[in-house]
Amino acid sequence: MSDHLIVADEEGVRVVTMRRPEKKNALTQDMYRRMSEAIRSAQDDPNVRCLVITGGSGVFTAGNDLDDFLKAGTDQSGAPRVTAATDFLYALAHNQKPLIAAVDGLAIGIGTTMLFHCDVVLASTAATFSTPFIQLGLVPEGASSLLAPRTMGHQRAFAMLVMGQKLSAEQAREAGFVNAVVPPGQTEADAMKAARDICALPAEAVAISRKLIKPSPDELIARIDQESKLFGERMKSQEAITAFTKFFQRKKG
Repeated sequence: MSDHLIVADEEGVRVVTMRRPEKKNALTQDMYRRMSEAIRSAQDDPNVRCLVITGGSGVFTAGNDLDDFLKAGTDQSGAPRVTAATDFLYALAHNQKPLIAAVDGLAIGIGTTMLFHCDVVLASTAATFSTPFIQLGLVPEGASSLLAPRTMGHQRAFAMLVMGQKLSAEQAREAGFVNAVVPPGQTEADAMKAARDICALPAEAVAISRKLIKPSPDELIARIDQESKLFGERMKSQEAITAFTKFFQRKKG
């Protein structure tokens, strides 16, 4: 549904708000498509200087809507899976505008891995971060296997991506992928302040400097495709089938 995502421009800042509270902002294929378009259309728009992604107060996103995700299927050819979710990751990899995330609550799966593409991440004390890919018999995605170790170091990245360790907002700040921890309900206001501060800087200098300090889009896309191919293979594995069966049995119970 279109009302599950709100895109609004305000004084040089494009705010992308996930708004599906009854499902903890779980992401559907349509939401991914609309987020991709919001990011891509900003690239050649000089009026958009900065992007903010938020889930509103109380939650960021519970990650993939698993029912919708499974219906999307996998590519049977053995090539990288090009789903709406993968296309969203491509949009993040090619994004040239400063990107800020306001996280107030759950950030699960891609809700956490997308943060490694952000330039500023603000989290409330109620925020938690988890990547339960292995528990579902899958592998990390979103180039997180590349970006997380660079940000957190190998050991912390292994604990989160492989062991499934959940991090609090303060632990995420200590790990290096959260800039600041603020009271609940304050993340959006602080994100907008950070966005305005960035908008006040010389635009070309910001763009060049951002490009210098981030991995190249080609490097990110190569890792996204590698992960995606393995992810698709794992979706058909007995481990994943068993894990998903148990998950949906618990959900029905």
